[in-house]
Amino acid sequence: MEKDQVIVKVIGTAQDAGIPHIHCRCEHCRRAWEQPQLRRYPAALAVIVPGNQTWHLIDATPDIASQMEVVRSAFPALGLMNSVVLTHAHLGHYTGLMYLGREAMATKGVPVYAGSKMADTLRTNVPWKQLVDLENISITTIFAGQTFELDTDLLVTPLEVPHRNEYSETFGFIFSGRNKRLLYIPDIDRWELWDQDLRELVASVDYCLLDATFYSEAELAARGRDYREIPHPCLTATMELLQDTVKAAGTKVYFTHFNHTNPVVDPEHQVRDAIKENGFFIAEEGMEFFL
Repeated sequence: MEKDQVIVKVIGTAQDAGIPHIHCRCEHCRRAWEQPQLRRYPAALAVIVPGNQTWHLIDATPDIASQMEVVRSAFPALGLMNSVVLTHAHLGHYTGLMYLGREAMATKGVPVYAGSKMADTLRTNVPWKQLVDLENISITTIFAGQTFELDTDLLVTPLEVPHRNEYSETFGFIFSGRNKRLLYIPDIDRWELWDQDLRELVASVDYCLLDATFYSEAELAARGRDYREIPHPCLTATMELLQDTVKAAGTKVYFTHFNHTNPVVDPEHQVRDAIKENGFFIAEEGMEFFL
């Protein structure tokens, strides 16, 4: 690690509702209730610029309080986040903004970067509108393909991806530091529905954190759900798609955004070994990537 190198810290790896899942007593959730070390927060990142003692929150989840404490414990010199960058308007990705309001932190003008539809949702719908009206947050609209400077030696490129866009567009991001680049796509419907070639994109970066909500079609079938009706690519399909790219380019691909049914969340399950044997990795909270 070079001095003042940008750090991307993983502070959440679960699907929107976290693990254990609300009102669930499946094996994974039951064990997570009994063993706190098995719990996972909803997918989120903290991007830290040590030289400036600044940091940026990528998605504001319902567990924002705990995730902010993770950052503070690891980097005691940091204060409140210097901005929030949002992927889209689903439960696990923006509802933590409520804690910036008058009933909680009552922040002053925290910059929030969001797509135009996402920004409109925040400005025109309660309770988010109150955050804008009281100037708890200050929204900056960002656009797909238009790179912006988030901090010193930190560029961000939004990538619009197909997803259930009821209230906003959905973004993934490329984070570029002085030396390396990281691709973050926690949510997408299907890789084949995207107008970009994932393999080319993966080959152009150093690290990836990709949507792995479900492990396989069998995981869904066992629970009476039809894969064709679920807007996420299966982890197994993503591995198959990227196998040759990972070997040729050397990109480190990590999986994230796990549903509570995903066998990956079981630390003793054999699928974890299979993922590693194929040259891929499982994202864990606390991991750090240096850009």
